[in-house]
Amino acid sequence: MTEKKVSESKTIMTEMIMPNDTNPIGNLMGGNLLRWMDIVAGISAGKHCEAHVVTASVDHVSFQKPIKLGDVITIEASVARAFNTSVEIYVEVFAANVKGKDIRRCNHAYFTFVALDDEKIKPQAVPKVIPLTREEQSRYDNAMHRRDLRLVLSGRMKPEDASEIKSLFTGVKVEAKKASETNK
Repeated sequence: MTEKKVSESKTIMTEMIMPNDTNPIGNLMGGNLLRWMDIVAGISAGKHCEAHVVTASVDHVSFQKPIKLGDVITIEASVARAFNTSVEIYVEVFAANVKGKDIRRCNHAYFTFVALDDEKIKPQAVPKVIPLTREEQSRYDNAMHRRDLRLVLSGRMKPEDASEIKSLFTGVKVEAKKASETNK
């Protein structure tokens, strides 16, 4: 399976915020935004995996600034890291007025997708990611921490097995424990 650069599956989607997208005070409803973020992230994941994908998790959704009626949003999605059968996708949302002015970063989140085989039943292996920029490398490096945290919080991994974040749950620094075990 050939490794892929992050840029090979980057996906960008643009929407104008219309009245049926907003709440009574004229702000974009969070559920509508999450739907669009899931779509663009799923497209990016599908491109990277060259397969049908399903959403496995959404975490760290951050609603930092309101998006108003009439704003134009741009949603960008790119692969942060590939695991065995899943990929983590980083999604950012930018808003601007209809003239393209007052550009602001409003939201971001991490989505995880699982690639499915041709029968759309079983998970399948996914290509590795080649991070090229500092930002891509940082997201790639930190993805293991986020993955461990997701698995622990969902109950699919015991805190003591989460090697990347063990100290958050046990109070024991992994490096210190390894050093003490080596000295025995």
